[in-house]
Amino acid sequence: MAEYKHPEVLVTTEWVAQNLNAPNARLVEVDVDTTAYDQGHIPGAVGWNWQTELQDNIKRDLIDRTALEKLLGESGISNDTTILLYGDNNNWFAAYAFWQLKYYGHQNVKLINGGRKKWLEEKRAQTKDAANISPATYRVTRTDESVRAFKEDVLAIAQGKKRGQLVDVRSVDEFTGKIIAPPGMTETAQRAGHIPNAANIPWAQAANEDGTFKSAEALATLYQGKGVTGSDEVIAYCRIGERSSHTWFVLKYLLGYNNVRNYDGSWTEWGNLIGSPIVNETASNTKVASAK
Repeated sequence: MAEYKHPEVLVTTEWVAQNLNAPNARLVEVDVDTTAYDQGHIPGAVGWNWQTELQDNIKRDLIDRTALEKLLGESGISNDTTILLYGDNNNWFAAYAFWQLKYYGHQNVKLINGGRKKWLEEKRAQTKDAANISPATYRVTRTDESVRAFKEDVLAIAQGKKRGQLVDVRSVDEFTGKIIAPPGMTETAQRAGHIPNAANIPWAQAANEDGTFKSAEALATLYQGKGVTGSDEVIAYCRIGERSSHTWFVLKYLLGYNNVRNYDGSWTEWGNLIGSPIVNETASNTKVASAK
């Protein structure tokens, strides 16, 4: 992993297996399947539910700092704790938790490369026992707005008023407008398609079969081949901001792009905005709905 620009944000499954009782560290599992943790997890890990603990579903926003402080404190995490995140589906919600922790200024956060999939494939230790947690005190001291993009930032790039690159990390069918959301997903939008001038690079193309990240060389070829070079600001988006967190992590930490943001409003916001410009490629003639 030394080939990456910031290899310090990753640990291997082997390292974790040898350091289950590492001092001042906390394992945290965040899965798409919110029942997976109870089916078995790495010994000592706590489980976070992305639907109820990492999102404010009333405001359609991130949890606020008070809620984050409570969650971390109850997880035995203080400001100087190293958080080791992992999850199913190539770590996509683990990456979302990583991004949110960075937004709230936590310093020591790492992903377990390969996540739950690699851990299980290697038949490493699992337990259904709850972690033994001593509550801690956590205080958010700052927020890092540089990692988060809003609709106004995206619109400026889409309309050519600001230099930048948009990366749509959804599936090809979502990007073209054939479908609005993957089957079974409840968060949706009124319109299908993509934001003008966005490059479509599905998030999972950054991962190997075992869930680990591809090599730095392969990642550079993937993104630069679609014109995403990092020479300008890059904003990644998906449907609700979790898949794009994975791509944000790749671009910022593995390839070392200086100015990368995650648009967590993503398609559930953009596809519902009145007057937002959208490209839909599924009609007989490509349709573009332009902002007024």
